[in-house]
Amino acid sequence: MLSLLSLRKQIDAGSLTPRAAIAHAEAAITAHEPVVRAMVSRLTDPIVPERGPLAGLAVGVKDILDTADLPTQMGSTIYDGWRPRADAAVVARLKRLGAVPLAKTTTTAFAFLDPTETRNPRHPGHTPGGSSAGSAAAVAAGMLPLALGTQTGGSVIRPAAYCGVVGMKPSFGLLPTVGMKCFSWTLDTLGLFTAGVADAAHALALMTGRPGLDLSAADPGTPRIGVVLPDFCAPGEPEALDALARVRAAIETAGARVRDLVLPAVFAEAFGLHGTIQDYEAAQSLDWEYATHRADLGPLLRAHLDAAQAVRPAAYDAALAVADRARRQLPDFFAAYDLDVILTLSAPGPAPEGYASTGDSRFNRLWTLMGVPCVTVPVGSTAAGLPLGVQVIARLGDDARAIQAAHFVETRMRG
Repeated sequence: MLSLLSLRKQIDAGSLTPRAAIAHAEAAITAHEPVVRAMVSRLTDPIVPERGPLAGLAVGVKDILDTADLPTQMGSTIYDGWRPRADAAVVARLKRLGAVPLAKTTTTAFAFLDPTETRNPRHPGHTPGGSSAGSAAAVAAGMLPLALGTQTGGSVIRPAAYCGVVGMKPSFGLLPTVGMKCFSWTLDTLGLFTAGVADAAHALALMTGRPGLDLSAADPGTPRIGVVLPDFCAPGEPEALDALARVRAAIETAGARVRDLVLPAVFAEAFGLHGTIQDYEAAQSLDWEYATHRADLGPLLRAHLDAAQAVRPAAYDAALAVADRARRQLPDFFAAYDLDVILTLSAPGPAPEGYASTGDSRFNRLWTLMGVPCVTVPVGSTAAGLPLGVQVIARLGDDARAIQAAHFVETRMRG
């Protein structure tokens, strides 16, 4: 994979020019894209800035984010060839930092469940996950050092685990969603895919103007970790649970304080209402597409929107109230057990075989609803070579702590 920090180190040292770094990404795309199929479109003669903290870095942009230089097609024939006039806010910020939004990456239609044609570069024949399929696969294949995704249920954390890359879903609202096709305004969150945790930290610090999010040379100490395996959804698969046990053993050996914890009942209630909130808002966000192009929607999305028409405002309001109560109790849960972070699965197991499904988001939906920062850390593979990941979760707004703990896990598992 291409490390963002490694490329920038070479550029700063003068051993690599920004133009040569972009050319390297272009060559990798030429070599791998015919098989991986992670991209919808890309620039053929990009303007490469010579200056800027991200100069020389090629970025993949999930195709529900507006780009002025490339079409934004939402993974749907409804928007074939559609060209926005302006960049999404996050794309504009990347350009100001010197990065080159080189390609639009595949997304399931409107970032829902109908699969793309993207292949998992780590294990062909298995899904790369979704909805941010192309972004995860492009980074995993070594075509791009940074790619943008979005998460409404589990669309950053899960595909990152399936493809063996780092995926970060920051705190809700930390990255602006202006210029992004909305599915659920209460849940939609922008995220990043990179080769390593330090790469994600550096990119997020620059993109948000918050240098404190970057990893520092100072030793942050060993984290206090609560292991949570929710009892209100189906358990994880044996290979994923074995990986979590290996991670636990490694970080305990390194001095981390780790304990098993059970979430209070309000979180089970909130988990069960994620769909009510998502569906009520999706029915409104996609009202024009549903009313005028229903036949052109993917079969899974079409059926889902059919059912979503029945969600009433009273049910939606009640679900929001429960979610708000859970969000307010989560800091107390961290404080009661003196936790820095929660550790859990990124996905129920390795990437499922075939391409009919993008996988199950049951280990992601609650945390998306809580708005908290989450990081997938790759932690090896199954005997068959399928990547596995674990998920590190911190309090709302405590993205720096999530990053530090994820780096701690990554370092111990690499060692």
